[in-house]
Amino acid sequence: EFSLSLFCHCSSFIQVITVLSSLIVYLFLCLLSLPSGAVAEWRPRLQLSGWIPVREWTVSCEQANCVHNYTCTLNHSGSETGRVVFVFQVNDDGATLYENAFSWNKIANMLYLESPAGVGYSYSDDHEYATNDNQVADDNYKALQSFFAKFPNFTQNEFFIFGESYGGIYAPTLSLRVATGKTKINFQGFAVGNGISSFALNDQSLIHFGYYHGLFGEDLWRDLNINCCNNGTCDFYNSSSETCRIMVNRAFSIVYNSGLNEYALYLDCEGSGKSYERTMSHLFKNSRRNSEKLKVIMNKGRLSLNEVPPCINSTAQMNWLNRGDVRKALHIPDILPPWDICSDVVGAAYTTLYATVKDVYLKLLSLGLRALVYNGDTDMACNFLGDRWFVEDLGIKVALTRYQTWINDDQVAGFYQRFGNITFLTVKGAGHMVPQWAPSPALHMFQSFITNSTY
Repeated sequence: EFSLSLFCHCSSFIQVITVLSSLIVYLFLCLLSLPSGAVAEWRPRLQLSGWIPVREWTVSCEQANCVHNYTCTLNHSGSETGRVVFVFQVNDDGATLYENAFSWNKIANMLYLESPAGVGYSYSDDHEYATNDNQVADDNYKALQSFFAKFPNFTQNEFFIFGESYGGIYAPTLSLRVATGKTKINFQGFAVGNGISSFALNDQSLIHFGYYHGLFGEDLWRDLNINCCNNGTCDFYNSSSETCRIMVNRAFSIVYNSGLNEYALYLDCEGSGKSYERTMSHLFKNSRRNSEKLKVIMNKGRLSLNEVPPCINSTAQMNWLNRGDVRKALHIPDILPPWDICSDVVGAAYTTLYATVKDVYLKLLSLGLRALVYNGDTDMACNFLGDRWFVEDLGIKVALTRYQTWINDDQVAGFYQRFGNITFLTVKGAGHMVPQWAPSPALHMFQSFITNSTY
């Protein structure tokens, strides 16, 4: 048995009221005010908590007239969710909070999953953290079954699943369980932000992204084309040419190991620039660029603990979540280690099963579900070009719209194009975590998708 962390919004934090086996869940509802005191004060309108097969955080919609839906979000490690779309954000002091004016619970009820077990405050009773893509999807589906069994009044609400980063695998695989499962859930669609949808296309497109963003000189670009291309077709992902692989690794080293912020090209790299040992290599084993990193790391022995993504400063969030009073309020067992943004323990034992989720998408789209693939266009970890190629490779012949701009606050916010019931969309100037770095456009995009309206 294991517990996946449930983080919620609102009320005066929580009280545990029910036990089902040993798996913890926290349910928070309705934030009414967030003054500027040392620690956020909460006025509860309704609060619920209990124990179901995963611990989650659910956030109630703030408005009485908001859309009657429920949205589940899944990130690569469940780690970034708390500071990018939550109702509150943590100040740099790690002790005080401020309101997120663009939190998604302005228009929808939100359910957050920290998954798989071992990530964040999720845990396994037997400390066995070996898992894989399908097991995570099964576990998350069981969590949703337990949630809706405990709160059946939500089963009539329209339900959507969102994922980010490695959530590009988590979200569609969970969506397929929900869409084909026996549990009655009013499932409408899913969205993936800066997700890994195809390792081959992600790596292949990154070379083009890097060159056309001025990262590679003409000498390297020429060597790449001479050694990796034939008759106008290039293979930067799986070439049999040793010289090509050397050139590709040289290009990847510029992107990931030169001090650039791989998650947002035009933002500074906060902290150390030693990204080779601090990326999510364990979750990208199908990526050839990371297979080279893994060889280096494994040769040094056991993976290190308590690492953070390169160039991302999460100190304030980590300090706040590890405060004694916060842990006590969240009923975090004393035996659990400190909350951390990434878990190499989980990563080292994780098995990636999907080199691409193309077939999963095709099954979901054939069921009539809506889908959105969106990308901040400055991200290099999961770049927009690879995801655009992925959507185009689905083979949906009829484009319902041309590739065109979308507007937020009277400004161009990015571009989008609809193919049948799937939309590809970019967010101008945003990086890997779109809701964090482009909060207003992200809320606009979110509302347009769940209400099935024009962007």
